[in-house]
Amino acid sequence: MTVVTRRQLAAALGGTAAAWSLAAHTQQTVMPLIGFLSPESPNDFADRLRAFRQGLGETGYVDGRNVTVEYHWLEDQYDGSESFIADLVLRRVAVIATPGSTRASLAAKAATTTIPIVFGVNEDPVALGLVASLARPGGNATGINSFVADIVAKRLALLHELTPKAVRIATLVNPANVQTTEATLRDMPEAARAIGLQTQFLKASTGREIEDAFATLVSDRSEALFIAPDAFFGSQRVQFATLATRYSVPTAWASRDAVEAGGLLSYTTDTVDMFRHVGFYTGIILKGIKPADLPVVQSTKFELVINLQTARLLGIAVPQTLLAIADEVIPVDNRHAHPRAGQAARRRRRQ
Repeated sequence: MTVVTRRQLAAALGGTAAAWSLAAHTQQTVMPLIGFLSPESPNDFADRLRAFRQGLGETGYVDGRNVTVEYHWLEDQYDGSESFIADLVLRRVAVIATPGSTRASLAAKAATTTIPIVFGVNEDPVALGLVASLARPGGNATGINSFVADIVAKRLALLHELTPKAVRIATLVNPANVQTTEATLRDMPEAARAIGLQTQFLKASTGREIEDAFATLVSDRSEALFIAPDAFFGSQRVQFATLATRYSVPTAWASRDAVEAGGLLSYTTDTVDMFRHVGFYTGIILKGIKPADLPVVQSTKFELVINLQTARLLGIAVPQTLLAIADEVIPVDNRHAHPRAGQAARRRRRQ
């Protein structure tokens, strides 16, 4: 499978600069309208919003100056995207951007075959039916696949290396997040068996259910918690950190934000870069390039973040082998992440 990186794409598109310039002179005086939908909250994840605007700006577009972006934040809920998408289609917006929301991406694809869609999804976009192929998307959709749902085994292996005595691992999913839940339920058992671990599945869609899940895993003597990627879980990261400390439960995340808040470790793709790329592709499409001609980019940036402060509270000695490969380590003396010396720019390709 061919992986197209953002740098390779930029080089390939370098010859279109003249075409972009010509298109800019022929644009209508009315500013194009972008419909933006994210499952997260702008208050909790302002860095994602900045990244989207940065990517858009790389193509010469600035919100409020020569383009209008209409933002819709689902605030960690998974219903409501269909009605918002339907309204965007009715108003014939220039582009629909759906970073981080598989459900919104599918809703947009089902609602229109003509309005360009730029997605950021964790699952295989070909299997989802968003594109015909990664290299030649066809149709009206393209974007980036961030691999989050495909690195369950690697994240679990890192948790096992950090907590080698833990044999029974609880896995928490949000049933409202259907696609990610299905992927986790499918991939986790095999990943656990491969390294000799047992796993139980717990579900939560509210703060109270998160509390109940912790009570259950403690009662069932699970020794660590693997948390599936989910916007709602990310918004509750402080609650998770509090409960994990109270019950002395190591937690593994797909979000560095959660580790900064007190989680033990995370291993994931660079979500901020995904939002930046969605903005970049959105701008390219506004310049006149068709989604069918823009290959789906697959992220090759992965980050391992470890919280030494949390490890100390849990009585866990972090192996030097993990510290050596960590992209960032949150030190014992404060809760603010900082890059390890010589490792800030490290990005590993998926193995």
